[in-house]
Amino acid sequence: MAEIKIAAKVRSEFGKGAARRARRDGLVPAVIYGHGEKPIHIALPAREVGLALKTSNVLLDIDLGSQVELTLPKSVVRDPIKGTLEHIDLILVRRGERVVVSVPVHTFGKYDQDGILEHVHNSIEVEVEATSIPAHLELDMEGLVAGDSLYAANVKLPDGVTLVSDLKMIVVHLSVRSAVEEVVAAPAAEGAPAAEGAAGETASGDAPAKS
Repeated sequence: MAEIKIAAKVRSEFGKGAARRARRDGLVPAVIYGHGEKPIHIALPAREVGLALKTSNVLLDIDLGSQVELTLPKSVVRDPIKGTLEHIDLILVRRGERVVVSVPVHTFGKYDQDGILEHVHNSIEVEVEATSIPAHLELDMEGLVAGDSLYAANVKLPDGVTLVSDLKMIVVHLSVRSAVEEVVAAPAAEGAPAAEGAAGETASGDAPAKS
């Protein structure tokens, strides 16, 4: 489980104007809450926290100067156009405490190549000790045939990890590939009658008048 220490600045200014100034200075507004504690409003260095968030369910040791708080990112807001970090919600966690998190599922194994693989859910929810959250979970697709599915119950869970998602939640489904029938026009037989509209008929299809 990745655990990264980041120095933070405690914020005393709030509102959109203060948030814009913080972002202009390369900082991301954030708030730490949980365990019945009073929320702590902070600003984090955008580059450092951006790199840290590339790891799923990363634990952040937030250095406030007088104390260090162990946190888990709960909500991350990004600019819809630029993709830059706008705001982060962090929840306080304690070592030994169990938390519910969404963990990515990685698939492996050979399956029926005649089918079309659909990843219905890319992650599942589990309960695990805060400092032991796995980077990913594995799902074996060996022998999966077209038309069948694998479920949350089929995902391999390490010791100490408990499934929270519905056992019957579909993770992957192997669809049957639709057969495309090609219609090939049969060649006309030798000596067959001329097609409608051939010479000797008028545009309306009536036989020519006798002279």
